[in-house]
Amino acid sequence: MVESETQTEHTQILSTGVENYENLKDITTLVYLLQAIAFVGFTPVIGVIINYFKRSDVEGSIFESHFRWQIRTFWWGLFWYALSSVLIFTWIGALIGFPILGIITVWWIYRFVRGWLRLNKSLLMYVS
Repeated sequence: MVESETQTEHTQILSTGVENYENLKDITTLVYLLQAIAFVGFTPVIGVIINYFKRSDVEGSIFESHFRWQIRTFWWGLFWYALSSVLIFTWIGALIGFPILGIITVWWIYRFVRGWLRLNKSLLMYVS
């Protein structure tokens, strides 16, 4: 871990308290898990609802960037899944819809794996 990122993590723990820090980390991990098991059904919807309800709790912490990442993953994924689904139901659109569906599935997996790995290292999702 880079020294500034380690320092950021220690600052987060001190400002939020160890117990609250771990609680927020658990909630963020839960949302990544809900996104990971999207094939079960509506779990990503439950995850994004948790993101919106707990968003104010994570303001100013490293988890804020993860929540933003998770919310964007949900909405962009929903958009592209909906578009590919509509295209699949048309004869010519199926030629485009199935590849889009495959690409968006790989993108979805990339997003939650990358986020989860960075969370476990206590790193921000967006580095300026």
